Amino acid sequence: MKKVFFFLALCIGAFINSAQAQDVATLLKEGLQLERQQKEIEALDKYKLLLSQDPSNITALVRAAELSTMLAAFNEKDQKSKQLFLSSAGAYAVRAYSANPKNAEAAYVMSLTQAKLSDIQPDNKKLIECVRNSKIYADEALAINPAHAKANFTLGKWHMEMANLNLVKKAAVKLMYGGLPDGSIDSAVVYLEKARAQDPYFVNTYLELAKIYNQLHQPTKVIEVLTKMVKLPTRKTEDIALKAEAAKMLAAAQ
Repeated sequence: MKKVFFFLALCIGAFINSAQAQDVATLLKEGLQLERQQKEIEALDKYKLLLSQDPSNITALVRAAELSTMLAAFNEKDQKSKQLFLSSAGAYAVRAYSANPKNAEAAYVMSLTQAKLSDIQPDNKKLIECVRNSKIYADEALAINPAHAKANFTLGKWHMEMANLNLVKKAAVKLMYGGLPDGSIDSAVVYLEKARAQDPYFVNTYLELAKIYNQLHQPTKVIEVLTKMVKLPTRKTEDIALKAEAAKMLAAAQ
């Protein structure tokens, strides 16, 4: 009789594990589908539900981190909501990276969230740490996968921002916090052009490239980049505002 109960217990356990695995796969599929429909809040809820069953699911953690970062930008006027979304994004990224530090996606969202968290840091020392970390994790992501488009984008934007720090700020940062790694406009162009080649539908890359080419007084390239950008399909809600900004910039450049 004991053997029968043991066998039944094994069967029930296997059934439960199978059902949970199926639920996780279904939730992930539904989350990705909601993203394609530009329903980012609903997609995030699916990933949260998935993570309640599978807390170390890297795909769900990465998607939750990226979506939380995007939703923070939608709450620019509500600082409390913005900070909450960014804090959540950072926590999801840390969990993904802790689950597998050799995963390029996990390293990328660490870079992304560190860059965004620098925007809300009231403490200058922590702000500088976030900026440094953003480059460190982007470099890690590209060491794992050199063809990671969003990691190239993040590093390109990092170089652009560092190159545009004025001399007074650079001197202050160096004096008080030991300085930051050097960034250059040329490096920014290289990384952003790599990102564009690797994912020609990622709208964000085009706008940053256009800003750099405008700064470099290269109107032909500005027009070329923006013309392609405004014709791209809208894959996420933030693309709408980005493409509207591009359309205004294009009209001014022509």
